[in-house]
Amino acid sequence: MKKLLNFTWVLAVVSTIILVSCSDKSDEPQPSAQNRFDVLKNYLNSQNMDLDDILTDWITTAEDVYTVMTDVDPLNDYFIIDIRKEEDYSAGHMEWAVNSTLGGILETAQDAGGKPIIVVCYSGQAAGHGVVALRLSGYTDAKVMKWGMSSWNSATAGPWNSHTGDAAIGDGNWINPPGSIQGNTAHNTPEVNYTTTDGSEILKDQILILLSGGFSGVSGVDVLANPADYFVNNFWEVADIEQYGNIKDACRIKPLTLGTGEYVYLDPNAKVVTYCWTGHSSSIVTAYLKVIGYDSYSLTYGTNSMIYTNLESNKWGPTQIMEYPLTQ
Repeated sequence: MKKLLNFTWVLAVVSTIILVSCSDKSDEPQPSAQNRFDVLKNYLNSQNMDLDDILTDWITTAEDVYTVMTDVDPLNDYFIIDIRKEEDYSAGHMEWAVNSTLGGILETAQDAGGKPIIVVCYSGQAAGHGVVALRLSGYTDAKVMKWGMSSWNSATAGPWNSHTGDAAIGDGNWINPPGSIQGNTAHNTPEVNYTTTDGSEILKDQILILLSGGFSGVSGVDVLANPADYFVNNFWEVADIEQYGNIKDACRIKPLTLGTGEYVYLDPNAKVVTYCWTGHSSSIVTAYLKVIGYDSYSLTYGTNSMIYTNLESNKWGPTQIMEYPLTQ
């Protein structure tokens, strides 16, 4: 009987210790998320993933794709990912392309087998988001096909054929040549809040946020209607602004890198809109800014949608349509 009582007492003590131990662990304060922008920035720099790295040799043409895919050397072939809607892909696509989505592009890329990846969309703009995600995920030779499927065949050229325009010509919110660009002011960094201090983990999560959000764009008409609602960055050279003008109150932040710090001139509390000639470069910039924490948007179809008649180069036209064959 005495042994039984002793055993019961020991069991009670052990149970109490276990309960207290578990209770203590559950009651411990969990680490709070903190702004890890600098962790992400330093990691990107250490991996040669600054924006200027992403904007190196990032775009090709339909002519190049067709030439490579029809030559006699299969070893130089591309792995082509078409991220248009399934019904549009089925209606007509390149014979070598596989259909995917922006959200599923990293999974599809696993089948590339070491081949360079070409991302194809309707206009070449959404593809830029995909290429940023791919390049930041180790597919460093991924490229956009300029003009998208609009350049492949007249049957798929509708997106570009229907989106050139002169919305800014005569508009009071377009500053005529030589333009007038706002001075740059330093801001705080954006919020990239995580508990982890592992830059690679943060980057992976930020890429997933980019891809799950879809293409981030805004029309030139909307920006011209209320430019004060946005922080506008004209991603042009100075000479181009002097020739064509700019959106009212726009800044010019180019180059734009983490390494040399120009990102501090972007307002992290504003909707950051980047515009270029066609929406190709601005899509790349927008996607990258999204990854590092900005609320960023690409002005769709660029100045081709705003001052098309005035443009002397960098413009869409019938000569961009190659009439290459489509497969159904």
